[in-house]
Amino acid sequence: MSRLLTTLAVLSALSALPAQAKAPKLTLFISVDALGSDLLLRNRPRLTGGLGRLLDTGAYYPYARYAYAEARTAPGHATLATGANPWRHGIVDNDVYERASGQAVQVYLDPTHQVLEGVTVPTADSSPANLMAETLADRLRVATQGRGKVVALSFKARAAIPLAGRTGQAWWFDEATGKMVTSTWYAKEVPAWMQAFNARKLADAGFSKTWELLRPRAEYVGEDDRATEPPDPYSMGRTFPHALNGGLKAPGPGSYRVFSVSPLSHDLLVQSAKAALEGEGLGKDDVPDILAVSFSGTDAVFHAFGPYSWEMQDTLLRLDQAMGELITAAERAAGGKAHLTIALSADHGGAEIAEAWAQAGVPAVRLNPVEAAKGLAQELQAKFKADVTVKLLELDVYLGGKALESGQLDGVAVRRAAAAWLAKQPFTVLAVAKDDLDTAPDTGGLVAPLRRGYYPQRSGDVLFVSKPFYVVSDYPRGTNHGTPYSYDTQVPVVFAGKGVKPGLYLQEIDPVDVTPTLSALLEMGMPASAEGKPRAEALTGK
Repeated sequence: MSRLLTTLAVLSALSALPAQAKAPKLTLFISVDALGSDLLLRNRPRLTGGLGRLLDTGAYYPYARYAYAEARTAPGHATLATGANPWRHGIVDNDVYERASGQAVQVYLDPTHQVLEGVTVPTADSSPANLMAETLADRLRVATQGRGKVVALSFKARAAIPLAGRTGQAWWFDEATGKMVTSTWYAKEVPAWMQAFNARKLADAGFSKTWELLRPRAEYVGEDDRATEPPDPYSMGRTFPHALNGGLKAPGPGSYRVFSVSPLSHDLLVQSAKAALEGEGLGKDDVPDILAVSFSGTDAVFHAFGPYSWEMQDTLLRLDQAMGELITAAERAAGGKAHLTIALSADHGGAEIAEAWAQAGVPAVRLNPVEAAKGLAQELQAKFKADVTVKLLELDVYLGGKALESGQLDGVAVRRAAAAWLAKQPFTVLAVAKDDLDTAPDTGGLVAPLRRGYYPQRSGDVLFVSKPFYVVSDYPRGTNHGTPYSYDTQVPVVFAGKGVKPGLYLQEIDPVDVTPTLSALLEMGMPASAEGKPRAEALTGK
């Protein structure tokens, strides 16, 4: 009798459990380039469209923070896509120094795969060959035995490629032709749906338009014309309205570059996403698909005008509108909200323009890496009586020269001497030779982020961290990102839709958790090298 009662109790408990939910038919993975937490929080009250609704109805984490040092577009998207840090996925920065050629090249460079129907730049991104970790897209393709589809869209190849992984489709905007392109890694010919989309020539249509303010001028905070902004960024002027023709008489590469900065770029991505939803039939069956969209225009506005500018305020308002249209299209494709899951995050945040910070009393300085590299080269040449070349890319210092490469000089001694000189400079918090990265004391907590971002085949010989509010840029105006400080590394994360428990979650999380959480929602294993974990509280409320 006791055994029977026990069996009945177990059966009763099992019957009370909800039936296992199916995976969403469609997952919409959104990244907004340069959308730092501070930027979003400052502008949130005015966001009433798609972005605002996601924050109000989703599981919203305002305080996610990347755990590696160089907050940049390529590593940020690779981390979001793989659930791993650069020490595993190998994408350490947008550009890396190629010792064989002696020049900086884009990190997804692959000479064996040309851009399809676009302009192939010899040093430019073109394939995921250098991405050393499995992505969410790859895991879905394997888990569904190739039936699940993945399409990734962005204005930047270094954003689209990791979101598509090795087995999805990656499409990005080609500023030479004004078209969305891919490489021969992903396709041998452009599919009919993308040919039809490119035939609409939306970038050409933007040539005669101007970027007007969306709201009345009184609703924008600060001044439109800030003295610290560049005199004529992208040939579009400093103040509203902004011309989008690039100073040309007809559409061409110059106007396409300006188009990519304007909010019209958001609209082009949304229209290309609609074309992908229909052309690939995403969300049309029970096999889960992924549509990934990375909005790049926000980053271009950030670099030129800064995060406090009217341009940034307006581009977020227009992004809010565009995202509403994108989400509506995704819901329709999936057959309703009940079949759609959404994730949103950003690859990095960003600093204010250094001169604007300084005017406000912040101890901000613009640090020219070219000048710093010259000073270090002079120091090493004087110390070792031999020519040592120095290339400084963000926080990575690459050393070279015949004496060093031939073994005439002790490489360890040169690297340690370089680190010692950098550590004494007024712009530096710490500097570490790669030989000492695993053993260096970490009293300030900044060595660990350098370690997580270090990949031996691509990182520098010496790594350093600048002081807070030092903007590292060889351009005399505008601003940048790429440090381990919160204004660069802190970003929002939002999950919404099927399987998500809405709410405001104030605990600090790591963006490596995004892909594991989506893996749980998709009811499949995590990508092979993932370091993050599913955010259980966003799935169960506990």
